[in-house]
Amino acid sequence: MRSIVLLTAALAATPALAADTADVPTRHGLALYGDPALPAGFDHFPYVNPDAPTGGTLTRGASGSFDSTNPFIIQGTPASGLNAIYDTLMVANPDEPFTMYGLLAEGIRLDPDRQWIEFDLDPDARFHDGEPVTAEDVIFSFDTLTELGQPFYAAYYADVRDVRAVDEDTVHIDLADSKSRELPLILGQMPILPAHYWDGRDFERPTRDALLGSGPYRIAEVDPGRRIVYERVDDYWGRDLAVNRGRHNIDRLVYDYYRDQTVALEAFKAGNLDMRIESSARNWATAYDFPAADDGFVERLEVPDGQPAGMQAYVMNTRRDVFQDVRVREAMNLVFDFEWLNQNLFYGAYERTHSYFENSEMAAEGLPGEAELALLEPWRDALPERVFDEPLPVERPDDMRGRLREALGLLHAAGYENREDGTLVNAETGEPLAFEVLLYDTQFERVVQPLLRNLARLGVQGDIRIVDVNQYLNRLRRFDFDVVVGGFPQSANPGNEQREFWGSEYADAPQSRNLIGLADPAIDALVDELIAADSREALDTAARALDRVLRWGFYVIPQWHLDSTRIAVWDKFGWKEPFPEYNLDLDAWWVDPERGAEIEARQRNR
Repeated sequence: MRSIVLLTAALAATPALAADTADVPTRHGLALYGDPALPAGFDHFPYVNPDAPTGGTLTRGASGSFDSTNPFIIQGTPASGLNAIYDTLMVANPDEPFTMYGLLAEGIRLDPDRQWIEFDLDPDARFHDGEPVTAEDVIFSFDTLTELGQPFYAAYYADVRDVRAVDEDTVHIDLADSKSRELPLILGQMPILPAHYWDGRDFERPTRDALLGSGPYRIAEVDPGRRIVYERVDDYWGRDLAVNRGRHNIDRLVYDYYRDQTVALEAFKAGNLDMRIESSARNWATAYDFPAADDGFVERLEVPDGQPAGMQAYVMNTRRDVFQDVRVREAMNLVFDFEWLNQNLFYGAYERTHSYFENSEMAAEGLPGEAELALLEPWRDALPERVFDEPLPVERPDDMRGRLREALGLLHAAGYENREDGTLVNAETGEPLAFEVLLYDTQFERVVQPLLRNLARLGVQGDIRIVDVNQYLNRLRRFDFDVVVGGFPQSANPGNEQREFWGSEYADAPQSRNLIGLADPAIDALVDELIAADSREALDTAARALDRVLRWGFYVIPQWHLDSTRIAVWDKFGWKEPFPEYNLDLDAWWVDPERGAEIEARQRNR
């Protein structure tokens, strides 16, 4: 790990650095395109109540188990909510597409050519033990996360050339000539760790200690695998900053763990949980008719989501021989019957997902336009002709019989044949076409079964394997699966994280998010184009080209999406409406003192 280089005494020897930074104005925030919506000296985010009361408890359910309080490393299963104990250099305003305002950094200077960025740390910033947050901590955090942390960090900050201290409160970061517009902003998202705390500790080993941070909460209680509790820091150094005013109002944040979502739902009904973010359309339609709800003690919200829907899908692991042939993957797509699921299991609640950037201008439609073709043409020989010649979305027969017939034709073309008993086998090896869907939640079994039944009609052998969350995560980290239900979430401004989703260098990196196992130079090049986009139009074009290539690869079976978040709460909370346009911020909620006392009394008496 690089040692810190304090340059205060050496500035005279480096006049170029001083000259480079002298004429660059110090800003209060950065926007990906244009200027921040809120001016310097703003009082608070528009969607918060700056006079919100403090106090109370928010208890939420978490799935599975945990054995570590370090969320940054490959080993262990981290507890929920750990981001609350750490501050970052900047913080996003969820009311803007992608704008970051200073948090630990009270001032930001960005080179007009985006070759470097400097952060001036707030001299009042303190860790929970009273030690100041310094440039050394920023450098330690960058080195530790990129060298010892999850692969995500190395991917995210791959275009950083150097991080050094100008003085105790100023950090200078040199950027590679990658033209990544978002890199300066995502550097602001980096959690800052205390170098003095980790001195002599093994960062790579899971721990259950109450780790040290500088954020609005600290760890108050750790019951491994069962519960973790955070308490609001009364003397939090940043509580009066504009980005925090009206936020972090609740005294205690509690995460109780449940291995079964059905049990967690019953715990919510009994008042053991205060909030539930509901992922099941059936539950939302049928499970919230109980006495407390009927008496007005429970409220249900559907909060609009302004972000792209992203991709939730059955992810096929192309590291497995069975999924290396695109015709097999396309056949799998054909037999998925979303319409039946939506009508019979989902109460018509969902829309079918087609694009990796669904519900946004970045989703590819029709044939590629001129700007898209300029990005795709250099790879014409390496890409399927359909990328250029056939429109999106892919046209399919309306009836399942027609789709099954088309799927069977693809499987036969891929070298499979049906035995007399109907089993589909490889014509050369005699091996059956078989795979396993790996799950950790029994609720999803009923959703997978119709897909497997349709495949069975073709002679394909599909099974479901349900394991506990820890085993599931361990297998995911090793890419030890055939098919999983996976997600590739997207923001309104996708960027460096796309490398880890689709990049060749992450195809075999343990715990990376390249679940598919993609290692394709054409896709790598399109990801680079997306990251380097210097305008909204260029970003949309690069995203459409990438989307088009991914979709014609049939690497996943797209599922469904909802353009809102379903939340059920015991009615003791307050919030300001309208909600932020792009992301929900639960940190802006508060507990109403009178209503909270009434609800909590009812919960205790049940």
